[in-house]
Amino acid sequence: MTETATQEMQERMAYLERTVSDLSDVIARQDREIQTLTRRVAMLMQREAERESDLGGTVPLADQKPPHW
Repeated sequence: MTETATQEMQERMAYLERTVSDLSDVIARQDREIQTLTRRVAMLMQREAERESDLGGTVPLADQKPPHW
């Protein structure tokens, strides 16, 4: 293997390592965002279920099947 070929492979490896690191950072950020959004949706569903219960509803809307089912 020539010196040029070795250098090219090292450059490609460095590029790939950087790409993997960047993608890992994106995935970690998205995971945090998904966790936050999941907690918020659960909180909103709980609030809505409590509100519907306070209004005298029989089954919270969040627990009902859609009409097309």
